Amino acid sequence: MLTARFRRHVYAPHAHDEYTIGVCVAGSEVIDYRGGRIRPGPGSIVVLAPGEMHTGGPGNSTDGYAYRALYAEPSLLTEGTLGGLPHFHEPLIDDPELAAAFRLTHTDLGTCPDPLEAESRLPWLLTALARRHSTARPVPDTVPGAGGIALAVRDRLADELLSPPSLADLATDLGLSRYQLLRAFRTTMGVPPYAWLAQYRVARARGLLESGLRPAEVAALVGFADQAHLTRWFRRVLGVTPAAYRNSVQDGR
Repeated sequence: MLTARFRRHVYAPHAHDEYTIGVCVAGSEVIDYRGGRIRPGPGSIVVLAPGEMHTGGPGNSTDGYAYRALYAEPSLLTEGTLGGLPHFHEPLIDDPELAAAFRLTHTDLGTCPDPLEAESRLPWLLTALARRHSTARPVPDTVPGAGGIALAVRDRLADELLSPPSLADLATDLGLSRYQLLRAFRTTMGVPPYAWLAQYRVARARGLLESGLRPAEVAALVGFADQAHLTRWFRRVLGVTPAAYRNSVQDGR
């Protein structure tokens, strides 16, 4: 992932092995691509195909430009679609809802300490991009045996709380794509695997805090990366910090 802000910088012609997907967040940019010129402005999504040469530079001499971008392996866009590599006829896409989701995901994952969360959010977002704006056809959203798949994933995450398997490993072990696993789990449980695991960890953390352990100790015992990671999810689920929860329990005794 990349966050960049330039005033005058002009990229030399180059290409990437992955899809380059970016959102302009400020100013204006000019990109030479496929023999033409595109001009992203704030909120525009740009999709550049693997192996295709392009340049980039400021759209004018005063404002500069800023963008957020990620480089996505092709499989992240094909697991939820049919028809081979998605082809985007228009590299410049106007989709405010998807652009906002992209910016939020990019921001969150830039500081996210949870690999499972990063693995879960990107396929979902990129599949939506391919389905809405490329030549690809969607795969059926119904996953046979979704309930059993979700329960198997849930049980494994609970059993391997401190060192959970990656989304790719879970999918491979069940003979599924990452997108199929996400679809099956969300359909059954109502949330993606990383969110279920975080809430399960919070439930375990409550008991440990009630026993008098400090938040930093509890975070390590239930698999959060650190106290800040525990606090973020504890507040999201219960509306208070772990320290405040622990103190309220202690004061009530």
